[in-house]
Amino acid sequence: MVYHPEQRYISARSPVAADNLVATSQPLATEAGLHALRSGGNALDAALAAAITLTVVEPNNNGLGSDAFALLWDGQQVVGLNASGSAPAAWSLDRFAGRKRMPELGWDSVTVPGAVSSWVALSDRYGKLPFEALFESAIHYAKNGFLVGPKSAFYWQLLEGHYSDYPDWIAHFGPVPKAGERFMRPDMVASLEAIRDSKGEAFYRGELASAMVDASTRAEGGLALADLANHTCDWVTPIAQSYRGIELLEIPPNGQGLAAQIALGILSYLPLAELDSAALMHQQIEAMKIAVHAASQHFADARAMFVSPEQLLEPGSLERAAKSIGGQAALLPPVSLPVGEDTVYLTTADADGMMVSFIQSNFKAFGSGIVIPGTGISMQNRGSGFSLDPAHPNCVGSGKRPFHTIIPGFVTQGGKPALSFGVMGGHMQHQGHVQMVSRIFDFGQNPQEASDAPRWHVYPDLKLGLEQGIPQAVFDDLKARGHDVRYERQESVFGGAQLIQALPSGYVGGSDHRKEGYVGGF
Repeated sequence: MVYHPEQRYISARSPVAADNLVATSQPLATEAGLHALRSGGNALDAALAAAITLTVVEPNNNGLGSDAFALLWDGQQVVGLNASGSAPAAWSLDRFAGRKRMPELGWDSVTVPGAVSSWVALSDRYGKLPFEALFESAIHYAKNGFLVGPKSAFYWQLLEGHYSDYPDWIAHFGPVPKAGERFMRPDMVASLEAIRDSKGEAFYRGELASAMVDASTRAEGGLALADLANHTCDWVTPIAQSYRGIELLEIPPNGQGLAAQIALGILSYLPLAELDSAALMHQQIEAMKIAVHAASQHFADARAMFVSPEQLLEPGSLERAAKSIGGQAALLPPVSLPVGEDTVYLTTADADGMMVSFIQSNFKAFGSGIVIPGTGISMQNRGSGFSLDPAHPNCVGSGKRPFHTIIPGFVTQGGKPALSFGVMGGHMQHQGHVQMVSRIFDFGQNPQEASDAPRWHVYPDLKLGLEQGIPQAVFDDLKARGHDVRYERQESVFGGAQLIQALPSGYVGGSDHRKEGYVGGF
């Protein structure tokens, strides 16, 4: 770990070093995770306590109707969990005939929610605390309320008109709170208790499942009881990609983590340019553009892909791609990919060596706009990530998982855990992984410094956004290289990182100043 007291970047946050760490995007969630650790739990218990609390206190980014993914170092290896849900059995291409794109709101954007299943599976396999103990903080804040932070209030207020056609959303999430106001979610209390007491059975096969299906049926949606009852989350072997002496691990598609691996694989064949230079950013951006094109063409439910991850990471192919990168921006056509900025990512680590990388999301903001009456369950809109092109592997279909933006990240070095991290924020996520890995392992930055640094963001139309703080000289250089570049004023475009790096003894963590949370430890 390298600490630079001069504070190279705009944030004045300091990295936090301790034997046990919790890093989340919301202070109350961080405290929930720390409480789990102090109560005798491990890093997994802390992660789940924080994640469940986040469904209450950060509803503009996740909820009980979210999906989730996880990577976990169990002391010997990194294991992966894919808890994204599938399309209802009733969905087919014919259902969406006449549409140019998948709907972003309403029941025709709702796939089976998977987050609750991840809590059960992870707790059963790795947890130390009783499952019911994980809900203590979440139920407390649902029952007694919580004070809304300024960033949450800002984005919440921006979205008010977006859901004006959804009265159940207005009834549950309105009136929109101002910063510092107490917001209570009494409808969630019974739902959380039912999930807690039944270990998720109520959500997939009990009274909550019936409530979701009843609401879907009334609105002529496609969700059926069998869709929920048949849902499973899958333990998966993470994909590993070498990069300058480390291994970046990602969940296999339907997630987009493979794009970060493609980009870093390409960059491993290029000489390393100076930190924060236009030359370095140009190389990274060009590698990312190639990866984004691969994602748009090939990423889908793993069972439907025509090209395997191994083929996309074939060393010869990566080396040829690296040789194609010159001094000027490549003129590539724009791509069609889901874009969203609304997710929660968290990471935890404990004194016994367990590290957890966990992410859950409604996708875009509050998701579909559907809130199940009397339950507080806000349904995600992950179905909008499907394609309507019948020739595309990501074409919508019965029981398929859609393309997913959310990706937890993990780095090992010499077969040992090195970094648990993520950068929440839709299309920014794989790009954030590339930037965090390079800063920490190429240039020795600590996690907070890496998070604080201003970022770049390549959009699906391949235009380039730069964050305030990147020097004008770098902007001008990138423009001269042919990039269609602009400064972005809104920080949400650049995501929100949470990072924990393993030290020879203990850990050091960072939490993004673009979010409200922090990293805490003891």
